[in-house]
Amino acid sequence: MPIPAEGYPLTAAISPRVHVIESVDSTNAKLIRDAQDDPDGHPHLAIVVTRDQRAGRGRLDRTWVTPPGSAIAVSVLLRVAAVAVPDRGWIPLVAGAAMVDAVAAQLPGHEVALKWPNDVLVDGRKICGILAEVLPSDPHTVVLGAGVNTQMAEVDLPVPTATSFAALRTVCDEDRLLADFVGGLRDRIAELAVGGGAAVAAAVEERCATIGRRVSVSLPGDVVEEGIAARLDAGGRLVIVTDAGAETVVGAGDVVHVR
Repeated sequence: MPIPAEGYPLTAAISPRVHVIESVDSTNAKLIRDAQDDPDGHPHLAIVVTRDQRAGRGRLDRTWVTPPGSAIAVSVLLRVAAVAVPDRGWIPLVAGAAMVDAVAAQLPGHEVALKWPNDVLVDGRKICGILAEVLPSDPHTVVLGAGVNTQMAEVDLPVPTATSFAALRTVCDEDRLLADFVGGLRDRIAELAVGGGAAVAAAVEERCATIGRRVSVSLPGDVVEEGIAARLDAGGRLVIVTDAGAETVVGAGDVVHVR
């Protein structure tokens, strides 16, 4: 499906630069290249958006590929010099919270939540993944990418644990989705800059389905920890209480909600 002729006016009212592209390897890679080549032309909240991403990337360098027109991919440039370095671990989490709100606004009656650190679930199934990358040429700039399953038919979903707006029999208003996401991201990053992690922790935890759940976490070195996800620490890391009563703090890893 082609990009709408009218573009994304709601999103353009929030973002200073909306680059709509018919097809691209990766919106994150594209925005990183463009921001390095022309930093002045890519201010805070500049975005790249497409419905045809050919070589998307997820966490741990996994590939993310969808049939053209079945998903929308967006990357947002964040100038985060005002965010203290110890608080920057919250950036993917506030992005997840912003996307939870954007998706939930169009899916009333469904449970929309964040799975730590950056997957958005609808009724327990993944509809969106998020990837944050630091600009190689500027440690104070982050490119935040999100891929949302919009028109992907249920038969095309890659795994049984995935879902889409189409599978939920809902037509996604993409402009509204992007505008709500970028606007929420703008507000949460501002809160993080002013008040640190404490200013955003409650909002993130409120939206995080992982807190209070029994989880299994795959860590580097083929280590697997299992226990109850008790809370987030001051840096946004997941604190797990094992069956033996010990606490493990997880900064990165694959989290599975144990049913």
